[in-house]
Amino acid sequence: MGEKPVIVALDVHTKQEADHLLTSFNKEPLYVKVGMELFYREGVPVLESIKSAGHEVFLDLKLHDIPTTVKRAMKQLASFEVDLVNVHAFGGRTMMEAAMEGLYAGTPSGRQIPKAVAVTQLTSTTDDQVAKEQSVFLSLENSVLQLAGLANKAGMNGVVCSAMEAGKLKEAYGENFLCITPGIRRSEDAADDQKRVVTPAQAAQNRSDAIVAGRGITSKKDPLGAYLKYKREWENAWKQLQQ
Repeated sequence: MGEKPVIVALDVHTKQEADHLLTSFNKEPLYVKVGMELFYREGVPVLESIKSAGHEVFLDLKLHDIPTTVKRAMKQLASFEVDLVNVHAFGGRTMMEAAMEGLYAGTPSGRQIPKAVAVTQLTSTTDDQVAKEQSVFLSLENSVLQLAGLANKAGMNGVVCSAMEAGKLKEAYGENFLCITPGIRRSEDAADDQKRVVTPAQAAQNRSDAIVAGRGITSKKDPLGAYLKYKREWENAWKQLQQ
C-alpha cells in the first residue's frame, strides 16, 4: 500500500458506469475499492480494466465462511492483479489464518502478495446493535479491539474499522498494523447510512492508514474536484501531525 491513500469506492452497478466515472478523474492515478455489487456483476474484466488504467485496487468482498472454503477462495483472488483484499473477522482466527495461507499459495511467482485486512464492526453498526442484535457483552470499541487482536494473531496486515477506533488499535498492535477506515465524510457531506462518521482530518488525527470515501466524491458533479478536497484535507492533517 502506498503512503496514506484516499481510496475511492466505486459503488456503481456496471463496468460501463465505472469506466465513465473514472474518466472524470482525468487520468489521475487512484486507489479504488471494487465491492460486491460491481464485482459480482462484472467479474475479473472490471479489475483488469481498472489496473490497465494505472489504478490500485482494493477488492472488498469480505470473505466469511468455513476455513477451507475461504482458503480456496482467497487462492483464487490472489491470482487476480489486486492490491488489497479482505475477510470478515467474525469468521475467527482459524479462518483468517486459512485466508492468509490461500493468499500466499495463490499469488503468482514474481508478483507482490496483496495486503489482507479483516473487517471488524461495520461503520453502520451502533453500540445498541452490538448489544441487542449480536449479543456481544462488550462495548462496540472493545469488540473492535478484540476482533483486531484475532486478526493480528492470524497474521493479517490489519483491519477495516472506524477511524474512531484507529488510535487505540495502533497503541495495541503497533504502527505497522494497518487501519483502513471507511465512514469518511467532509463536514459539508451527508452521513447517509453511516453511523460512526469522521472527517478526513479527524481520521488523520486518529492515525488511520487509509480512508475510504464513496458518495462524498462519486456523487458530485465534479468527482475530481471533490477527491482533491478530500485528499488535501487528509494530507494537510497528516503534515501537521508530523511537524
